[in-house]
Amino acid sequence: MNIGSYSVEDYMHLVKSFHGNMAPGLIIGGFMVDLAMQEFSEGVLFDAISETQTCLPDAIQLLTPCTTGNGWLRVLNFGRYALCLYDKYSGEGIRVFVDTEKLEAWPDIKTWFLKLKPKNEQDPSALRDQIIEAGASILTMQRVTMEIASFPKKGKGAIAACPACNEAYPAKDGPLCLACQGGSPYRRETQDAKPALKIVSSTQDGNR
Repeated sequence: MNIGSYSVEDYMHLVKSFHGNMAPGLIIGGFMVDLAMQEFSEGVLFDAISETQTCLPDAIQLLTPCTTGNGWLRVLNFGRYALCLYDKYSGEGIRVFVDTEKLEAWPDIKTWFLKLKPKNEQDPSALRDQIIEAGASILTMQRVTMEIASFPKKGKGAIAACPACNEAYPAKDGPLCLACQGGSPYRRETQDAKPALKIVSSTQDGNR
């Protein structure tokens, strides 16, 4: 059994090195991306959508050319564990999601996916084994057509120097950069001209 061009074992090692651990959602995400990509002919240029910000975007970035950095991956945080790969030009695409009706035969996956028990009461090894055994059988695929016009190309436009921090930013954001307008997550520690900054929000465990 393969996930894309990788064996399942090699894919899980890739997941661990990229994501930090072998998150169950990323293993399932690999099967989701693989299922969708099988429907595309070689040479078709496609973009991607993740309907959750948790884990699934990493599977897309590992297995396709689509990343948040190059703009080919968009995260629409609907809270649904689903993705879509679609032709950049025609909008014709494939949407894949975890089908809760198909989880009845896989109790460990169902318990984890629907959060029926706390994590410390679940068996991660049994869960991982069930995910690998289930593969794409817990997924449903739909053919969809995207409204490409709803995703206009975004450009920074004119660049200005923020009068508050003197850093470059898109001028369209206003007279100050968005951080200096109050969007910064940093707390100022001193009253110097260029004070030290401290992150006040802690990183949370984002694994599904």
